[in-house]
Amino acid sequence: MYRKMAAMATAAVLAGGIAACGDDESGSSRPAQASKPAPVAQIDPLSGRQTAVALDAGLVQALGTLKLTLAPVGNSRITKAGVAEFPITGGNVTYYKPGSVSPYVQGEIDHDGSGLSLTGGGKQVELTDFVVDPGKSVLTGKVTVDGKVAAESAPLFFLDGRTLQPLRAKGSTAVLEGTTVKL
Repeated sequence: MYRKMAAMATAAVLAGGIAACGDDESGSSRPAQASKPAPVAQIDPLSGRQTAVALDAGLVQALGTLKLTLAPVGNSRITKAGVAEFPITGGNVTYYKPGSVSPYVQGEIDHDGSGLSLTGGGKQVELTDFVVDPGKSVLTGKVTVDGKVAAESAPLFFLDGRTLQPLRAKGSTAVLEGTTVKL
């Protein structure tokens, strides 16, 4: 069973792009279709604003109990409201009408130069350079322990797109909200 990392990925706001994961409503994967329907949106290369994740209060409390300090790394930040924000630095995304293909959000969303650190017990672990793969419903990243790279591309969080809200546009910006991030 996964422990809930975040209440919801509250916003993935991109300039002309999208970021989140999705599957059909049943949560099952279907085999690749011979010919895919036309995508609703296709962005390559991806340029954007940020991926934002509302940190679950239970997670923050558990970290405090363990005497671990959570902090932003590089270009990321954690707001007073408990939302971790990671600038989008590149990637590509294709969004299909939900139910027309599975997964209906495909691609890669890069977050180079940002991440989170956990400090406690004289050790510091940094999780950085996040890559969101909405098709595989996983977020990978670099893991560094006390300044030494432990893994270049480790699976860090799993994404549950069953709560994903429909794509909406705000001017030239596309927004996807509602993916749950799990540890």
